[in-house]
Amino acid sequence: MSSTHAPRPRVVVIGAGIVGCSLADELTARGWNDITVLEQGPLPAPGGSTSHAPGLVFQTNPSKTLTAFARYTVEKFSSLQVDGVSCFDQVGGLELATTPERMADLHRRAGYATSWGVRGEIVDADRCKELWPLIDRSAVLGGFHTPDDGLARALLAARAQMERATGRGARFLDRHTVTGIERVDGRVTGVVTDRGTFRADHVVSAAGFWGPVIGRMAGVDVPLQPLAHQYARTRPLPELAGAESEASKPILRFQDRDLYFREHHDRIGIGSYAHRPLPVDPFGILPYDEARANGSQMPSSYPFTEEDWAPSWDDCRRLLPALRATEIEEGFNGVFSFTPDGMPVLGESRRLRGFWLAEAVWVTHSAGVAKAVAEWMVDGRASVDLHECDLTRFEDAQRSPSYVLERGSQQFAEVYDILHPLQPMEQPRPLRVSPFHARQQQLGARFLEGGGWERPHWYEANAPLTDTLGPLPERDAWSARYWSPIAAAEARATRERVALYDMTPLRRLEVTGPGALTFLQRMTTNSLRKKPGAVTYTLLLDETGGVRSDLTVARLAPDRFQIGANSPADLDWLLRHAPQDVHIRDITSGTCCIGVWGPLARDLVQPLTRDDFSHEGFGYFRAKETYLGHVPVTALRLSYVGELGWELYTTADLGLRLWDTLWDAGRPHGVIAAGRSAFNSLRLEKGYRAWGTDMTDEHNPYEAGVGFAVRMDKDGFVGQEALQALAAQEPARRLTPLLLDDPAAVVLGKEPVHVDGAPAGYVTSASYGYTLGRCVAYAWLPSLPTGTGVHIGYFGEMLPATVAEEPLFDPKMNRIRR
Repeated sequence: MSSTHAPRPRVVVIGAGIVGCSLADELTARGWNDITVLEQGPLPAPGGSTSHAPGLVFQTNPSKTLTAFARYTVEKFSSLQVDGVSCFDQVGGLELATTPERMADLHRRAGYATSWGVRGEIVDADRCKELWPLIDRSAVLGGFHTPDDGLARALLAARAQMERATGRGARFLDRHTVTGIERVDGRVTGVVTDRGTFRADHVVSAAGFWGPVIGRMAGVDVPLQPLAHQYARTRPLPELAGAESEASKPILRFQDRDLYFREHHDRIGIGSYAHRPLPVDPFGILPYDEARANGSQMPSSYPFTEEDWAPSWDDCRRLLPALRATEIEEGFNGVFSFTPDGMPVLGESRRLRGFWLAEAVWVTHSAGVAKAVAEWMVDGRASVDLHECDLTRFEDAQRSPSYVLERGSQQFAEVYDILHPLQPMEQPRPLRVSPFHARQQQLGARFLEGGGWERPHWYEANAPLTDTLGPLPERDAWSARYWSPIAAAEARATRERVALYDMTPLRRLEVTGPGALTFLQRMTTNSLRKKPGAVTYTLLLDETGGVRSDLTVARLAPDRFQIGANSPADLDWLLRHAPQDVHIRDITSGTCCIGVWGPLARDLVQPLTRDDFSHEGFGYFRAKETYLGHVPVTALRLSYVGELGWELYTTADLGLRLWDTLWDAGRPHGVIAAGRSAFNSLRLEKGYRAWGTDMTDEHNPYEAGVGFAVRMDKDGFVGQEALQALAAQEPARRLTPLLLDDPAAVVLGKEPVHVDGAPAGYVTSASYGYTLGRCVAYAWLPSLPTGTGVHIGYFGEMLPATVAEEPLFDPKMNRIRR
């Protein structure tokens, strides 16, 4: 579609805030110039979140994707000017620590910055005082300084991009209130406003906190919760008198008290996340003129709540003593958007083709999001991985208004909290439980949460097994959180005897119909043209050869397949491409799964069935539909822990009976229940990849070490043409296994990896390998020979590690194939 000879599609963008203006600029830069941007308020300050945004841009984020968005926003806005005024003021950023815990967290953030390519350094308290002379030096332990961060002038940046897009053919129409979305046969055709209808091939909702309102018109769910956030400005300060520029000092974060600060010439602006969440109903937000008539500056501005501000004002004055001699001159509660996981909501709806979302986007990430969405629309994919932002990522159970409200409010409360990578949300729980939940509770399961599912990470009933382990390396306080030495005992029991793993949260799809085989052959990389009973590991690719997902496909009948997938996006992708003679159904909630793994797995399972479960009778990567006791099961001979065993599936109503059947049969063999903590350790020892963590569509199969799942000699499949060139090339980077040299050292993921003293990549997955007696870390690095020494940055320390040969455990697969 980006060809100069192809007709340019008509695009209507709803919302002329920073996202809508950025998107119009990015689309027109790519040759799509039939762009209409509709705005209900007056331009250039229409009254949404952009109109009041304080403009702080801190690039560093635990998310690689959000960091990439912010980096592009800084780069782009720094190149824009309006009337000689830059749209970005690169004053830098400074995050302060007033507690040892925060100081440690700043070291972790510095690691993120290095991993994702952001300049930054840990500085001492004296340097913090130099950068921000108004702070109380005695209150500060140190800080994290990022010289390339700064202040975005959001309204100016919107205006600059509006002018550029207009110059390329786009038009911006204010005072147009959207009242409806037109559609024909599941495709968007136009946008209805109070001033006429606008035909469209694509419609993008960039309406900010009005996103759910627009979404309802289109019949598209937008899981977004607006919340009000306090922002205030002081009276003029003598210490800032005569300021010639709007800001000269770094933007300042005092995260221990949920506060941030920026200069406004001789005043200081202060934002607070310390107050109670103040949710706002998006359907009750007034239009621009009504808001003004009710005394508000704009729809996004709510009255300042003094009672919420008082504790924060005390904290401000303690950190900045100069504030003790002044007062707040003005303040407001500004509305902006949160989602259940704090990430944007991006992408095209499958239910209404041509209807796109670019929602829950802050100024910090605005230009980067616009670039990604423009690439997606024009080229079919973005240049950065977007799976964390994909509109399909939420489960149905995570889309209720109550869930979005509760989790969105919690995201607000946790904006500046120190969050562990394994830390689960506290409410609403439990939400989704497997049929085995009651038995797991009886065994003292320690549950964490993912995708709404309660997931056992270890079982207190196994604590006595730790007595025979011998001493384990002592962990630091951070890596010891959400961990127990019981995980080591569970891993050992799996290697030596047999264990039951609850695999129910893993997504299961059923694909049926006369065209099922042909369809799956076209969509995946490996050959599925095998007899019923075969199981195949295969990949979903995009057109550029990027790994969209990895799948395990069991052919249960000539026209019936069961697929082990990763996320709702996999279902969405397959449904988008499925012909009419193929039927795809998500069966996850109606089924359950137990992994039975360990050298005694066959001794446990065989007496329960008349079918032959010997290696000769039931080979590796094979499937059987059979009975275990009274329970009908689909048994797949797979192992993601590197041991003999099966994945056993049945319907949810029979799940508890299956668990009890296996548990009773396993007692003579010393069976235990084991959790995700042991599972992750065991799968990393075998080098099994986790899609979304170890590899994404930014990576091709050969880089990611899964090229064995690609059959280039089969008939055409999605991504095949792109792989033809890649297959003959030596990858410049690889997903690389590392073993930490120190048996006591542990890392958790996302840490920077240094080669020859320079940053060269980052860790994806990591876990202590209890069988190996070393921490295993996988990392994206340049191609390096086995035995190469590297260093992993962990809380400011440099931990030596060595490139290892994979698989690290049982390379000949003797333990699985027996």
